Amino acid sequence: MSHNPRISSPDRRSVLRGTVAASAALALPAIGAAPALALSGRPRAAWGVQTGDVTASSGLVWVRSDGPARMIVETSATDSFRRAHRHHGPLIGSGTDFTGTTSLRGLPAGEQVHYRVTLADPDDPRRTGEPVYGTFRTAPAKRREGVRFLWSGDIAGQGWGINPDIGGYRAYEEMRRLDPDFFLCSGDTVYADGVIQPSVTLPDGRIWRNITTEEKSKVAQTLADFRGNFRYNLLDENVRRFNAQVPTVVQWDDHEVRNNWYPGQILDDPRYTEKNVDLLAERSMRAFSEYFPISTLPAGGDEGRVHRVVRYGPLLDVFVLDMRSYRNANSPGRQADDTQGILGAEQLAWLKRELSRSRAMWKVIASDMPIGLVVPDGAANIEAVAQGDPGVPLGRELQIAELLRFIKHRRITGTLWLTADVHYTSAQHYAPERAAFKDFAPFWEFVSGPLAAGGFPANALDATFGPERVFVRAPERANVSPMESPQYFGEVDIDGGSGELTVRLRAEGGTVLFSKVLQPGRVGQ
Repeated sequence: MSHNPRISSPDRRSVLRGTVAASAALALPAIGAAPALALSGRPRAAWGVQTGDVTASSGLVWVRSDGPARMIVETSATDSFRRAHRHHGPLIGSGTDFTGTTSLRGLPAGEQVHYRVTLADPDDPRRTGEPVYGTFRTAPAKRREGVRFLWSGDIAGQGWGINPDIGGYRAYEEMRRLDPDFFLCSGDTVYADGVIQPSVTLPDGRIWRNITTEEKSKVAQTLADFRGNFRYNLLDENVRRFNAQVPTVVQWDDHEVRNNWYPGQILDDPRYTEKNVDLLAERSMRAFSEYFPISTLPAGGDEGRVHRVVRYGPLLDVFVLDMRSYRNANSPGRQADDTQGILGAEQLAWLKRELSRSRAMWKVIASDMPIGLVVPDGAANIEAVAQGDPGVPLGRELQIAELLRFIKHRRITGTLWLTADVHYTSAQHYAPERAAFKDFAPFWEFVSGPLAAGGFPANALDATFGPERVFVRAPERANVSPMESPQYFGEVDIDGGSGELTVRLRAEGGTVLFSKVLQPGRVGQ
């Protein structure tokens, strides 16, 4: 497999040693003393920068200020910022929790872009804070350049937060050093329903210590609570360094709101005074839109959606799903007619339409929940798609069957499914000859995660779509801490010459656990 000359390039090294390091090293108010610049009353961007939904010609840049400010972004081909191009951003205020996102357009394809964000006093533009720096690569215009990205999910879950004794979220630094083109965050970006205690005693007697905040000391209910949950992960220096170097494509799942939630649910959880899950989800979605740069979700707005296509050059389209906002209520999943399913009828129609329009060689379906793994919700109900009955499709399986049938009959090539959610890593191959439902082409589903959460044993497989578990690595007991079990992330590498796509399932510490090469141009693998 050929690779772009990335980390080895002199220009890249200067970024890693200079501007990005300077960006990540800014002391946060929650952990360090404010510098003299902040005392002068100038706006300060202590939470770092991040980019999202980068394409061949566009991208989004995010920042958070410590007060009202005008956001200004400059981009350049070099870190010297000679001949920089200025992009005027929004006026940042309390309405978006002092976060802001600026859209960049007209970028050169397949190039390294250096950027710096400056915050100016809205009443006196001459009074500016210290610039914060970052860099990213735009998607290639030609297939020969190749594409390489990482994916994972499940961050700050089960009470395992930022532990300074082990260096915080170490997997982020490991991912940064791999220098991918982008990172697909597959949901459970925060655990708004997960309390972070100052310390936890492990089964072997060791003590796990957490950095704590007021918002993480309780379940999130107010808008301020949800905002604090999204801020929490930015306290980690590894995350800030990673964000300044690697663009994200982000989706959400349940823990951004509450475990296993669905629209219309009324909670019986005594921890919540607000029982209406729709209201909680509305508040979380607003905070989510404020803290991640997402092309279809304007910050602080009432309109927008998570599901979208991110087109990354001729080799790759990423179809980002939302399996949370449009689903029906969790149930045993045995109904013989289910048009709403887990995607909703409108999102399913959108996905089929966009898949049929795609001209990319590879089409990654970014699914926040697995297809063939049985994910229970209590003793009787089902949380994901598979419900444990190995026979013909029922419940939410009907919608997935309709999609798989569509892909086969339209001869849509190069599809594969990437997901997280279950807190272990595995590879499943689906084939009609093993399935109860046979009208589909073979495909692969790859699972990774958690990135910074508890590990769990492997879930059972449902035989409806004929999955075969080709590889799995999972703990033997529930909620194994990151001190006891490695965290997991996956890597996808598309070769620009041959078009081959290689998936690598990785464990924290540099180990490649499993690798699979897929050939281009096939309806099924």
